[in-house]
Formats: sequence, structure tokens, C-alpha cells
Amino acid sequence: MAKVASIAQVKASLSELLAGVKAGGEILVTDRGRPVARIVPCERNKTELDDLVRSGVARPGRKLDKGFFRRPRPKDPAGRVLSALLAEREEGR
Repeated sequence: MAKVASIAQVKASLSELLAGVKAGGEILVTDRGRPVARIVPCERNKTELDDLVRSGVARPGRKLDKGFFRRPRPKDPAGRVLSALLAEREEGR
């Protein structure tokens, strides 16, 4: 249920009320007892990745451990990985 606050209450304690909105709450603003506005949390910018995560197709990423970039790279003396990437790039054109 939305918290009800008069315009005067909103002016006096906006920061506190907005903290509640950030936590998912709603505020119904009234002027002399009549509803005039509703303050609700903004829907964060959705991306295609957010939709994929929500549907279970993708998982959110995790942080790499601190030593990740210091690890030795795998050897590919024949250049097969590069060849595969270049071939895939050409297919997409």
C-alpha cells in the first residue's frame, strides 16, 4: 500500500520519503486530502541482456578473480583460433 503524504510533508522530508521509494515503496501526494500525484520507483533501463537473464537464457556475469590477466595464455601455434574468428567474421558480412 502506498504511503500518503501531504505536499507540506513531502517538502519537509523529501529525502526520507525518496529513500522509501528507492526501496520499492510508493507515495501518494495529497493536497488538502485530495490525491494529486504518485511517486513511484523508476523502472531501470532494461537491456536485451536483462530480458535474457530474466527468461533464464543467460546468467549475469561474475567478477574475474584478481589474477586472471596474469595467468599464462593457452598456446595456439597453428593460429586455429584466429582463423576460426576471421572465418566467422566473414560469414556475418
